[in-house]
Amino acid sequence: MRTKVTKAIFPVAGLGTRFLPATKSVPKEIMTLVDRPLVQYAIDEARAAGIKEFIFITSRGKGALEDYFDYAPQLEAELRRKGKDDLLEILKSTNMDSGEVAYMRQHKPLGLGHAVWCARRLISNEPFAVILPDDVIAADKPCLAQMVEAFEETQSNIVAAMEVPDSMTKSYGILDVKEDMGSIVSTKGMVEKPEAGTAPSNLAVIGRYILTPTVLQKLNRKQTGAGGEIQLTDAIDAAREEGEEVYGFRFQGQRFDCGSKAGFLQATVAFALARDDLRDDLWNYISDMVHSEQAAQ
Repeated sequence: MRTKVTKAIFPVAGLGTRFLPATKSVPKEIMTLVDRPLVQYAIDEARAAGIKEFIFITSRGKGALEDYFDYAPQLEAELRRKGKDDLLEILKSTNMDSGEVAYMRQHKPLGLGHAVWCARRLISNEPFAVILPDDVIAADKPCLAQMVEAFEETQSNIVAAMEVPDSMTKSYGILDVKEDMGSIVSTKGMVEKPEAGTAPSNLAVIGRYILTPTVLQKLNRKQTGAGGEIQLTDAIDAAREEGEEVYGFRFQGQRFDCGSKAGFLQATVAFALARDDLRDDLWNYISDMVHSEQAAQ
């Protein structure tokens, strides 16, 4: 019997220290790319993939994130009174219905694997997705929707993957490839953050996963790995060692690492240039700036 993926976990408990001082009072996940918070891009991607239940792993100080998905009756009434129907529709698209979203606290920063483990009682015996809002992916067909289609065929663990330079392998979980079949890659192992020159490939795992309940069972062991944290890749690899297949999936689209300042700025420019209402003004500004720099040299 083929099962569908209807639940997704969003680990959002991080402190966002790379964006201080902004994240002193503003959760990183609601910092905006153009005019939408990072987490909204993740939610929209999940909805497009058929996700019906949204589980956020939060921590102290994330109240603004929870409020973001709540109804705002006064604001809605004001927009309605002023006839701003277009803004009203945008506002409504951010609402989450009662029972559609759940929040779980991760009290200690013990790693991504631990964050996913915190949602175990809400997942039960079914496959689930994990989405890291820091990884924003621009794609004609949303990345998770691509992965769900692949999962419907394989019914196995799938991790989004992309090629990275050898010098960057120490920043990612890296796949040990068994067979490369193009968009899908079967694996014989995963290595968390190997040093340059020691990685089994340059195919890196990024922030999209579709996982089986076996992975949660492996996380129950709470074994620490790289960095002294409970690593999700270790649990996925443990499931593979017990006979489950683990596939890497080369998605179609461009990934932006919005957990870094440079990546966040690159995404802001890329998403703004993709907007009809912003493209011309922004492109003219960039062109003028480049010409001025060239003239100064």
